[in-house]
Amino acid sequence: MSPGGLVAVLLAAGAGSRFAGGVHKLRAHVDGTEMLRVCVDAALASGIGPLVVVTGAEPVGDLLPPGVTEVRAADWSAGQSHSLAAAVAAVEPTAASAMVVGLADMPGVTPGCWEAVASVDAPIAVATYGGHRAPPVRLDRRVWAELPTTGDEGARALMRRRPDLVVEVPVTGDGGDVDTVGDLRGR
Repeated sequence: MSPGGLVAVLLAAGAGSRFAGGVHKLRAHVDGTEMLRVCVDAALASGIGPLVVVTGAEPVGDLLPPGVTEVRAADWSAGQSHSLAAAVAAVEPTAASAMVVGLADMPGVTPGCWEAVASVDAPIAVATYGGHRAPPVRLDRRVWAELPTTGDEGARALMRRRPDLVVEVPVTGDGGDVDTVGDLRGR
């Protein structure tokens, strides 16, 4: 990882239990490419900085290109907060000033979305798609200690608790996530 600047993070640890597509949802194809790889490619194309992918339920290392750091969240089944904590633990020893965190089941998030959120120097910057908040979220190092450590929420819980720290960043793209096979239609 780089000695400073920003680090992109993709949370990819969940079981995807609502997805009944015959494969784990991160391996489902979006325009002929595995969903995880679509999300990885968008984060890398943004040029934000090094990329950390937090894994758990599904072994997906074979989908990661060279140079991407894979971090396993041992307690992935305990909720998204544990995946985010694994990311913080991996990035904290570096001199990174902030993490820009996205989800690996959001293939409509473009490199431009990542770039727009990364460019806002605020404690917390969150993408908005037509007024609706969704990842990616830029988390300044100053707020990492305030992130939840239990439950199935990540930065969203902190944004509710500390709205004074949040800057919304209007972006274009699709901020919807894929939970079911039906969610893949039209992608």
